[in-house]
Amino acid sequence: MDSEKKSMLKDALILFAITLVAGLLLGFVYDVTKEPIAQQKAKAKAEACRNVFADADSFEAVAADGPTAYFAAGQDSNVDIDEVMQALDSSGQLLGYVITVTDHEGYGGDIQFSMGVTLDGTLNGISILSIKETAGLGMKAGDVLVPQFADKKVESFTYTKSGSTGDSEIDAISGATITTNAVVNGVNGGLLFFRSALVGTEGGAGNE
Repeated sequence: MDSEKKSMLKDALILFAITLVAGLLLGFVYDVTKEPIAQQKAKAKAEACRNVFADADSFEAVAADGPTAYFAAGQDSNVDIDEVMQALDSSGQLLGYVITVTDHEGYGGDIQFSMGVTLDGTLNGISILSIKETAGLGMKAGDVLVPQFADKKVESFTYTKSGSTGDSEIDAISGATITTNAVVNGVNGGLLFFRSALVGTEGGAGNE
């Protein structure tokens, strides 16, 4: 019996030592990789901002508890406003905003993108950050949908399957209307947010 207890104690000590070493190694790896990961995320964010606001010299985050009370009641619950960045010129003057949007209606899950909007409401364009749609269908969003939003000044967009006839119409991806609908709704949510929460706030278009 004593031998069995000693064996169990030995096994427990070995397991404890393995767990301790594994924990220490994980902590070490986290410390080593934390900064490079943060730098990579910051780089990706800066690139996304420049993709949709090439005229800006720098970008500054707008606090979520500031003038951008992120989506008020009654607005689209399928759309989240994740982040807002001010787009500034070389002298620090506000040119517009980069809005990061997540729409939850994608066929394969959430679709996240950045969109650049100038102070007069012109949509410079959108840049997809995360998408998990069907290969060969919804995954064509970057090639088919994204270019259609560039340099458009409209209040909202709709999509069509029969060919767009105006700036406010987006040609749907063939066989992927769910993806098309998600992207269009997300862009419309971002534009609504721009008009309702950013235009007319301190430092916004209303003071230009």
